[in-house]
Amino acid sequence: MDTRQRLITKLLVQPDARADIAGRDPAWTGGPEFEQLSSETLDATATAALARGVEQLADAQELLWASNTYALLAVFQAIDAAGKDSTIKHVMSGVNPQGVQVVSFKQPSTKELEHDFLWRISNAVPARGRIGIFNRSHYEEVIALRVHPEWLARQSLPADDRDAEFWGNRYEDINAFERHLDRNGTKIVKFFLHVSRDEQRRRFLARLDEPGKQWKFSAADVRERAHWDEYMQAYEAALTATSTPWAPWYVIPADRKHVMQAMVAAILVDVIGTLGLTWPSVSESERRENADARRTLESEPEARVASSRASKPAHA
Repeated sequence: MDTRQRLITKLLVQPDARADIAGRDPAWTGGPEFEQLSSETLDATATAALARGVEQLADAQELLWASNTYALLAVFQAIDAAGKDSTIKHVMSGVNPQGVQVVSFKQPSTKELEHDFLWRISNAVPARGRIGIFNRSHYEEVIALRVHPEWLARQSLPADDRDAEFWGNRYEDINAFERHLDRNGTKIVKFFLHVSRDEQRRRFLARLDEPGKQWKFSAADVRERAHWDEYMQAYEAALTATSTPWAPWYVIPADRKHVMQAMVAAILVDVIGTLGLTWPSVSESERRENADARRTLESEPEARVASSRASKPAHA
């Protein structure tokens, strides 16, 4: 197993095993070979790895688009200020925008609340050949709402107890939904960006200190910070119950943004690589047509080609 595969395995929440979020270091940099590096060298190494990952992901996305057999759905969940937006921005910076869609799930609308909690999610699943990004997702329904069960009142649900069985049923529904998508060609990979409480505080203060970033700060985020332990318990339960062979979770250490982004890019490239994609084949009749087209192009006098180029306006 090479270094990259060891890294990916380390980040994976093994199906039927505890997520063990508390036992995972948010500042982990990838192994002993990186721990000895200075901060500057580590950032430079991670930035270079991210650049390679972005280039590889661009190639992988083109193949995904051309094959038109699978879709890729990447789910991002995290506590506030963990770096979801910046990770999506940097990791997807090299791909063709026509083949990517990003959906940010906010508070559900009145219409959405009239349906089951997976209805709006199903409508946002990417089409074949595309990469879909969920910036927050259906997991808010078993994380934020588990921390704030009073929010369930807006969903007009049948009058059942909001006990362990209720949440267990939701995990079961999510697993079944994701398995259905996987069976029909939507490959799912899920990322929990694991930031430490101290680093979250530092990032909040940094936003307040910089006028150009204060718009990203919300006092409500600090109020939610008071529920830190409850959120970690909700994440632990959700990741443990829903990391499956068909839709695995990866816990990505998020205290160092460059490292986090490089890890996410590596996993996305690896996931697409497991799909066994091939370039579309060309039929014999198409080959003959292509050969005829080539002969036509090659028989065209060079002087005519040069004249055509020269006659074009400079701004064309």
